[in-house]
Amino acid sequence: MLDLIDTHAHLDDVSFDGDRADMFARSAAAGVRRWIVPAIDRGNWEKVEGLATSRDGIYPAYGLHPLFLDAHRDEHLDELPAWLACHGAVAVGEIGLDFYVEGLDPARQREIFVRQLHIAKEHDLPVIVHARRAFEETIHTLRRIGGLRGVVHSFAGSEEQARQLFDLGFHIGIGGPVTYDRANRIRRVVAAMPLEWLLLETDAPDQPCVHHRGERNEPAFMTDVLETIAALREVTPAAIACATTRNAEKAFGLAIDDWRNDGSGAPAH
Repeated sequence: MLDLIDTHAHLDDVSFDGDRADMFARSAAAGVRRWIVPAIDRGNWEKVEGLATSRDGIYPAYGLHPLFLDAHRDEHLDELPAWLACHGAVAVGEIGLDFYVEGLDPARQREIFVRQLHIAKEHDLPVIVHARRAFEETIHTLRRIGGLRGVVHSFAGSEEQARQLFDLGFHIGIGGPVTYDRANRIRRVVAAMPLEWLLLETDAPDQPCVHHRGERNEPAFMTDVLETIAALREVTPAAIACATTRNAEKAFGLAIDDWRNDGSGAPAH
């Protein structure tokens, strides 16, 4: 049976409110039994925390996402360190830079991003980074601050940018976009990259794979990502599953899953 970790899924999203239990059942049946759930702004930290305490195998991350810049306040940044320390965070995230969407002040984005990177460094936590039209500046910032680790999720950069991230100790998160035939650049990256830096994700409810185009994304669909990557690398899905699960456990400091063969069917949280 597959043992997979969805390393980026917004399972607190309102789109799951009507069928969240069924969604988790479908996920478990597909072999996805652990989930990293990153927050996006101060307004959903409690919901992410509540979700993480409601079910084994859900691991929370807390941060301020660049797309929700208007909601962020300096006092939220002031509050973040204590929240991380007291609410079981496995990472600081989702944080980053987005120069694609118009109207998001770049200077304010940089200020919030850099401050959260320093908070992560001070707390010895990995970061979950959003970088859209901002790969070069993101890499430069991570290098300048130094001493950081984590993942650039939904990676869509070049092979050279991927190599620079690996050199900095960063993983790349790969999800639904790799399943599209036209995604030539990311397919080349995934086919040739060192497997030790690869993480699987869905970004649910966004970015569904090609077979679920137009649908709400969910963790059960991550098996399509797995199978696509296995085909690109000419190995078995089981080999990719084993490697990426170990990568996720190491990246986020998760307990090695001794539960696999104990018959319980659920991981220790």
